[in-house]
Amino acid sequence: MQRVPTVSGTTNLVDILDRVLDKGLVIAGDIRISLANVELLTIRIRLLVCSVDKAEQIGLNWWKYDPNLTASLPGSTGGRVPLPGPPPGTTARPRSNASRRRAK
Repeated sequence: MQRVPTVSGTTNLVDILDRVLDKGLVIAGDIRISLANVELLTIRIRLLVCSVDKAEQIGLNWWKYDPNLTASLPGSTGGRVPLPGPPPGTTARPRSNASRRRAK
């Protein structure tokens, strides 16, 4: 006789992830660090976990317009402006007389 596994009152990880991504999960909180009633640091945490489809349904689509996350056309600089000179450390520029006097 073969035993058939049954689920009785428990859920597995796949079911939990499916529900969280389908419905969404929001975690919000504030962390404040104070010393003698002087606020030194405030951290505001807002976390939303959901599927891409659910995010688009509620109006979140910032990743579509982020230049660091969107694919650029071949040959384009991706909207980035090239620097005016070579990268640091590739070539040494001669120092001017004024900078030599200050260095001494």
